[in-house]
Amino acid sequence: MEIKDVQRDVHKWISQFEEGYWHPLSMLARMTEEVGELAREINHRYGEKPKKPTEEEGSLALELGDILFIVACMANSLNIDLEEAFKDTMQKYYHRDINRWTKKSNAGPSAEDNTRE
Repeated sequence: MEIKDVQRDVHKWISQFEEGYWHPLSMLARMTEEVGELAREINHRYGEKPKKPTEEEGSLALELGDILFIVACMANSLNIDLEEAFKDTMQKYYHRDINRWTKKSNAGPSAEDNTRE
């Protein structure tokens, strides 16, 4: 599934309800909530706060899926093409951070390999 498909599916889901997309600040609050749920699950697994024996194991994948859903909601409501936004973000990293860390000997693409025409 491509990002545009994610945005389309989210729009199809949201469009069936009279309420539609929430206001941007409400979506930001929702996104913060979802990131908090992911943080809690990561802290339980890898941090210093294990779950209580009575608590069920959560799903990191579902928490990330929830974050993707709300990101798509926000992008759709603001008419942002996430594929284009992501391409632009990667260009920023290819150029800004090209020499920030030590490259592995079998490193992936260089900035020259990823320039836009």
